Amino acid sequence: MGALLLRSGRWAGLLGDRLPAPFRWASGASSVRPVDLAYDVMDGRNTETPLVFLHGLFGSKSNFYSIAKGVVQRTGRKVVTVDNRNHGDSGHSPVMTYEAMSFDLLNLLDMLQLSECILIGHSMGGKIAMTTALLRPQLIEKLVVVDISPIQTTTSFPNYITAMRAVTVDDDLSRSTARNQAERQLQPYIEDFRTRQFILTNLVERDGRYTWRVNLEAIANNMDYLMSFPEFNTPYTAPTFFLGGANSPYISSKNYPEIKRLFPNSIIQHVPGTGHWVHAEKPHDFINAICAFLETS
Repeated sequence: MGALLLRSGRWAGLLGDRLPAPFRWASGASSVRPVDLAYDVMDGRNTETPLVFLHGLFGSKSNFYSIAKGVVQRTGRKVVTVDNRNHGDSGHSPVMTYEAMSFDLLNLLDMLQLSECILIGHSMGGKIAMTTALLRPQLIEKLVVVDISPIQTTTSFPNYITAMRAVTVDDDLSRSTARNQAERQLQPYIEDFRTRQFILTNLVERDGRYTWRVNLEAIANNMDYLMSFPEFNTPYTAPTFFLGGANSPYISSKNYPEIKRLFPNSIIQHVPGTGHWVHAEKPHDFINAICAFLETS
């Protein structure tokens, strides 16, 4: 197979009167400017419905780079990976409702001229994907939700904010030295090495100083909302795949009734030996599960 073509971009634009009603009344105006989202595109070799990956809290589109590459090679489909607002290279905003983040995504899909796609979202990205599918089902051919349910969530993420706020890194250090210094300061708050490495992907150098690229204030101020899920009464009836980590609590049997109420055409599976970051812990199994679901009618 030839080399994959990777294209990147960042977009802000107006949907105006094409917005779904919930965004129009919330804005109090005929048009709303969404947050500009950074994205990468890997072009496939066929014209089947493209896939759009959405990362979780404190993540970025780079979390899915190797997964996206593998899926393109396996399926031949175009794959888009996106930085959600207040993450990665995307714009910042004090607002972090799932409706607003869905609006950002809808605007990006419009710009990319994707009249239909398959959404794959992990954790917070899964909630954005579910919200988008429930608001605009005609745009979403299929839905994949990774290790999250459409319910109130309890996590240790607030502790991560405390840890990140406590970090101070000396100026003008090499990147490796800065990361080591920051990791030592994270250790009292975050015991798990893998989690610390994940958090450290957000440490960036700007003008000789190290800072977090995520909008910590917005995330902290919206944490209660981020842990919740909007109320919906009309289900999304297209094929949906809930894929959880067998060692993770976020898709459990007590969540099944609400999953089936909102997503009646859903299947639920768990990947053995994985926790919350299913795609990072067992990428081969993750890709196999996704590709098997794509082949179902």
